[in-house]
Amino acid sequence: MAVEDQVREAVERIVAAFAAGRLDEYFGSFHPDSTFVFHTEDRRIESVDDYRRLWERWVDEHGFEVLGCWTTDPWIQVWGDVAIVTHTVFTKSRTREGEDDRRERETIVLARQADGRWLGIHEHLSPWEG
Repeated sequence: MAVEDQVREAVERIVAAFAAGRLDEYFGSFHPDSTFVFHTEDRRIESVDDYRRLWERWVDEHGFEVLGCWTTDPWIQVWGDVAIVTHTVFTKSRTREGEDDRRERETIVLARQADGRWLGIHEHLSPWEG
């Protein structure tokens, strides 16, 4: 299988796990030392454990739940064992305040592991009004 196809499948697994609320699979798609930058947060998230704790806080404080997630326009760039994927993400979620639809631009940086798997090592979300 071509490297670009391997990367595309890795990103599709990340999005599908996120959309379905399969949190162990979702968080397991990232290296434990991954970083995350979300426009909705005031600080960089510096590990998967930090992100999990933040997710749990969203659930506890706001009743956060993902109802669905779709991606379009993926652009894959591969440099050896590192890949950068940019795409548009549509997310439907719910909190105690109601449902929310978001359209965002996302960059996921992935690295090929020694066992051949592609894991996310950085994710950055930006709002997109285009």
